Amino acid sequence: MRKIIHIDMDAFYASVELREHPELKQLPVVVSSHHPRAVVCAASYPAREFGLRSAMSMAQARKRCPQVIVIEPNFEKYRAVSAQIHQIFRQYTALIEPLSLDEAYLDVTENLKQIPSATEVAMRIQAEIFQTTGLTASAGVAPNKFLAKVASDWHKPNGICVIKPAQVLNFIHDLPLKKIPGVGKVMQEKLHALQLYTLGDLQQIEEVVLIHHFGKYGKRLFLYAQGIDERPVQAERERQQISTETTFNDDLTLQQCQPHWSTLIEQIWHTLDKKQLRARGVSAKLKLKNFQVLQHSKSFKTALHSREDLAQVLHQLLAEMHIPADFQFRLIGIGLYQLTTPDAEMQLSLI
Repeated sequence: MRKIIHIDMDAFYASVELREHPELKQLPVVVSSHHPRAVVCAASYPAREFGLRSAMSMAQARKRCPQVIVIEPNFEKYRAVSAQIHQIFRQYTALIEPLSLDEAYLDVTENLKQIPSATEVAMRIQAEIFQTTGLTASAGVAPNKFLAKVASDWHKPNGICVIKPAQVLNFIHDLPLKKIPGVGKVMQEKLHALQLYTLGDLQQIEEVVLIHHFGKYGKRLFLYAQGIDERPVQAERERQQISTETTFNDDLTLQQCQPHWSTLIEQIWHTLDKKQLRARGVSAKLKLKNFQVLQHSKSFKTALHSREDLAQVLHQLLAEMHIPADFQFRLIGIGLYQLTTPDAEMQLSLI
């Protein structure tokens, strides 16, 4: 039986900024750029009382809360604080799987301080994070990753929720299906069409029925409904993708986007070089003026070797998307995936 902790920092970016501006702690603060089409990166808890949340457009945020205070993001600062937090994690376990700068799974089944209680480990980590950074974290403690992540959101902010093995089925019975990893808006609608709304509802459905409706994912749904998640904490989790995008002040046609693609290619190739990586997969992303997203991707047996290779693949992707000339876009982006090192790529070519 594993002992998994999910640590989730509370309103991380906003909390880091408010350390330096304590006079703003009781006011609605968001971290966002001042770009005309910016979105909220993080919202303080007073801002959340107005319905402000991450990924909301700043235009909508200002409508809901005209007095909102906007602070420009400083990701170098956030990365530095995240490094401090991970240093604390490493005092307890080497099995750490970061999900983002402010979120990580820890497997403390056999921890470095030989503390028998995972709950005590979580509490110590919370206390050390606060002592070191002045920031609060919420923690979920459970037998697996799925439940630990759900639990960390249970008593926010600065809370801890423990799900013991004997409590699992009772805990998840009334849990909304949107809490399941991979269940987004579209999947929710499909499940609702089958009169399924909670994990308790899902427990009444046979595995074969779920597989019939949802294929391989149906088996995973069946296991989640029993509180089962066998995914291990991946300590050496490779970065799966790097991406860059730009939002325009005015909507642009595909033809008008051309100069901006070149800038994005330079930016993402610079990041690839800096991290000494190569990529075998490329994706193109375009967001229409009505917020609909168009995406297309392609992967190859060998990695791209130059900016010119990337530009050629991008041109091919856009051609295959058959985008009407009158479509207008508010955002475009490039993603690189199937990342590898040059050495690994060379070894692969010799096999």
